[in-house]
Amino acid sequence: MAYQFESRVRYSETGMDRRLTLLALADYFQDCSIFHSEDCANGMAYLQEKKRAWMILSWQVDILRRPLLGERITVQTWPYGFKAFYGYRNFAMLDENGQYLARANSVWVFMDVENGKPAKPAPEDISGYGMGERLDMEYSSRKMLFPEDCVRQESFTVTRHHLDTNHHVNNGQYISMAEEYLPAGFETARLQVEYRQQARLHDVIVPMTHSGEDGITVSLCSEEGKAYAIVRFIPGSI
Repeated sequence: MAYQFESRVRYSETGMDRRLTLLALADYFQDCSIFHSEDCANGMAYLQEKKRAWMILSWQVDILRRPLLGERITVQTWPYGFKAFYGYRNFAMLDENGQYLARANSVWVFMDVENGKPAKPAPEDISGYGMGERLDMEYSSRKMLFPEDCVRQESFTVTRHHLDTNHHVNNGQYISMAEEYLPAGFETARLQVEYRQQARLHDVIVPMTHSGEDGITVSLCSEEGKAYAIVRFIPGSI
């Protein structure tokens, strides 16, 4: 059964085209999962007490249409599976008529924040969520390969506004960083993100970009060349 909340597209969530930005879309999905956890008593205070956290490993977001400023929307989420350390969660954004605006799949890992290693969730850690059916959509592999013939872009430093309550760069911020390398007018039909390691305050990020038939891929790397996150924008029209 889906957990959901209703909203309206705010001016602060739109870009120059008056449509919901990719960052705002990702934030809506992230907020929905947080609300779900809070409302079933598995929220941040509960996890902090147990020294546990759910960390996202990958996103796949299929975008049918980005809603306009002022549109009323419904945001939904539900888990459809748990296996060992992992959780699998779908998301959807619907318009006023119940039509899909976006569908998403995500993979999460349950972490022991003290030792930084995966931990198997106890029954009480997941029983409150309920389970739903796996969303009918195409599922891509969460593992992404980055082409060798890429272009190194100017590096930049992580600042405080990039961070969240876990004291590392928030999931959506990587999307916003990578979007800077899209050409004007580029429309994303599918967004894929693989998170590989956590970037923290004052870390230096070195963007590596590649344009090809499968879209534009941005690897946000450390100075040693290891990816923090790989973001792929697959084009389409709205």
